[in-house]
Parts: sequence; structure tokens; C-alpha cells
Amino acid sequence: NTILCLPRSFEYSQKNAVLVPVAALGFGGMLVYWMRSRQKIKTIEIGDGWWGSGERPLKGKEDESIRPFKIETSDKEIEDLHRRLEQARYAPHLEGAAFHYGFNSSYLQKVVAYWRNQFDWRKQVEVLNKYAHFQTTIEGIDIHFIHVKPSYIPHGRAVQPLLMVHGWPGSFYEFYKIIPLLTEPARHSLNEGDVVFEVICPSIPGYGFSEAPHQKGFDTIATARIFHKLMNRLGFKEYYLQGGDWGSRITTNMAQMLPQSVKGLHLNLIFITRQGLRRMISVMLGAYVPWLVGLTREDVQRMYPFIQKNIYELLRESGYLHIQATKPDTAGCGLNDSPVGLAAYILEKFSTWTDKSFLHKDDGGLESKYSLDELLTNVMIYWVTSSIVSSMRFYKENISKEPGLTADARVGVYVPTGIAAFPQELVHTPRVWAKDIFKNIITYSYMPRGGHFAAFEEPKLLAQDIMHFVRKVEQL
Repeated sequence: NTILCLPRSFEYSQKNAVLVPVAALGFGGMLVYWMRSRQKIKTIEIGDGWWGSGERPLKGKEDESIRPFKIETSDKEIEDLHRRLEQARYAPHLEGAAFHYGFNSSYLQKVVAYWRNQFDWRKQVEVLNKYAHFQTTIEGIDIHFIHVKPSYIPHGRAVQPLLMVHGWPGSFYEFYKIIPLLTEPARHSLNEGDVVFEVICPSIPGYGFSEAPHQKGFDTIATARIFHKLMNRLGFKEYYLQGGDWGSRITTNMAQMLPQSVKGLHLNLIFITRQGLRRMISVMLGAYVPWLVGLTREDVQRMYPFIQKNIYELLRESGYLHIQATKPDTAGCGLNDSPVGLAAYILEKFSTWTDKSFLHKDDGGLESKYSLDELLTNVMIYWVTSSIVSSMRFYKENISKEPGLTADARVGVYVPTGIAAFPQELVHTPRVWAKDIFKNIITYSYMPRGGHFAAFEEPKLLAQDIMHFVRKVEQL
């Protein structure tokens, strides 16, 4: 009997010899696939927050109503501003200094004279109110936003919701020139009639007419969560996002947090915090054999000489950042008290961040790209809301953490992404570097001109790029 069993057990062990590795391979393959798919959909925890004053109320649901909001002014507000402008003291500028030491005080006096005698805040309030404004309470604070729908929708066209987020020292007003191009493209000879948007522009909490957080720790991730809640409250399940400056980081966090809600992400500035040996080698070889490390001729032109453009120029332009990331309330109190100080501090950024060569001009080149009415309207949004200090705190909340340890540092972006690289932006991020974080780049455009405040300075170029990107995503 034993002898009879031997061939059978031999046959059985042969079968096992084939089956076990096959099963192991299959299981291993499934495990690898599972791990990779898990890695793919790694997201930021949504979490929750409370930014109102005091403890979060234990009982009662938050008031989720959306309330119409109107910007208003008063004689008292304007008289107080005029009195402060009249009493300003100036330090004489150095001869031939242009904007190399900061805002040129001779030109500042011209700006202030215009502000005091010609700028009409009541008229600008009407301009600001031409779009519908709203407020709603989220996580204990009032969130302000404008919501603009197209007046005419071509037959059979879907309207795409687009959330656009500003940065510092900008505001929702930066988007006033681009909104009509996106909501009524045909009327502005943008023959992209197959793509029409309704645009939502919120104010970041602590900026303009959005209430400032009362608690510490309010960062871009908290902002991202609040803006997702806002879009849900407006009834949108899926939407497009667009941002530059802080808006870029906030919208990127939104894509990392709820990728299923984000149809596409369009950015005109990219934050890359990951460094390392590979990046160093890429920088060193890029100047000599760019093709070897994936850099284009355009990348090389924008990035080199590397030390000058990425270290020296960046250090020169980022002194404010160090102050705001450490002791914002100290410097901020002077700006909150003096409209002239506030204007100099904010408008200096609209000079060199628009074009680095404006340093050499006595007027900082400001009026070559913007009107004084536009520039002062943005300053007034900070002035009348007393929001400069809370806007500066956003740097401390976001930058005082170890960059590699933040919740978003280890999470890729898998939603379709469009990147508009403007030549005068503070830093240039080549596509090959952007791919480290943005895993699904649909469009990457080298823009022909323009700087940091793209929507404000080059609305048509930015609108065309957003439309080009969205059309491609819709065809996927």
C-alpha cells in the first residue's frame, strides 16, 4: 500500500512545486499592485477645525446660510484716511537709488498726492460691488467670496465651476480683469466658446473681507478644507481650481485632500520644497548638458546663472518673508496704523515681482503695467479691513514648520494639472522638476511675458491658458 502511494505523493509534490510559486507570484503581484495603488491615492487627512474666538460651541449646528454682502464706506472712513495721508512724514531718498533700497520716497509722495486728491474710493467701492459678494460662516469664521455666473450660456455648453485663489499682498480684486474673459469668452473675442466658467473667488481668512482666524495654527491645509466646504455649500461636487502665490499652495492642498472633487488644477506658480542630491546634480549639469537632465533651452535661459537668479535675487526679494514668518505682529502694527507705510510695503512688491528690472526705475515701473486706481484699490482692501497683520501671520503659520514634515510634503498630486510659467516669476520650475510632485501634467506653457501677479497683469494670456488646459481635460 505504501509503495502504491509513492507515485501519487510524488505527483502531488510536483503539482505543488508548480502551484506554490504561481500562487506566491500571484499574491506578490497583488500585494505590489495594492501597495502601489495605495501609494497612488495617498491624500491629506481632511480633519476639522475651529477658528472662532473661544472654545468651539458643544451644541448647535453651524449656520450654513450664504448671505449677500456689500462693501460699504463712510465719510468718517475717508476723512480719517485723508487726515493720515496729510500728516505723513517722508525720509529723503538717496540720489540715484531708484527702487534699489525699496520704495522710492519721491515717487511715494506722488502716489500719496494722487491718493489724497484724485483717487475716488466711493467710485472704486462701486467697481468692487459690480460682482455679487457673499459671506458664509465656516469653522467659526465668516468667509467672504464673489460668485460670478455667465450672463449667457451657448446652447449645449456645460458651465465649469472654477475656484480662483489669490495670494499676498493681493486680494480677490486681482481677478476682476480675468473674470469677464472666463465667464463671457465670446464677448471678448476669445473663440474658446466650448469652455465657459462660473467663477468663485474667496478671500483667504485674515485677508480683506474674510474674518481673521482667532486661534493659532491656521495654515494652507486649513484654508484648503474651508474652501472645499465652501464649494460643497454652493452645491458643487466637482470643480476646477486656479491659483498663484498662496493660492497655488492652497489649491494644491485641495487637490491632495479631495482629488475626487477636483477636475483639474491650474497654477501660475509652483512651490517645490524637495531638494536633495538628484536636484543638485540636475542644477550642476543643467548649465552644460541640459538635455541630459531633462531641461529645455527655455528652462536654461530662465534659470541660469543659477546663483544669481535663484539665490541672490530670491534673497533680495524675500526679506519681508523672514519678518512675516517670525514676528508679523511687530512690523504689522506700523503698517496697520499708517496708510502711507502700508502702500509702500505692498506696492513695492507690485514693482519688482512684476518685473525684476523695475528696480532701476525711479517710479518702480508701477504705472507701466497697472493704473494707480487699480493699485490703490488693492491697498484700500487691506486698509479698510485692518487685515495687514492677519495676512502677514499666514507666513508664520505656514513657514515656521519643518518643510519636509508637513502633511502635504509626502503627498503627490494626481489630478490633471496645468502649469503656466511666466518669465518674470520669482522662481522658475521646469516641467521635469514639477513632475516630482505633479504626476499628471496635462499642459505646461512657457508664457511669453508677465510676472507674479498674472491675472492682474496679463489677464488675457492667463485666461487663454486656463481654457486650453480645461478643454484638454474635458477631452480626456
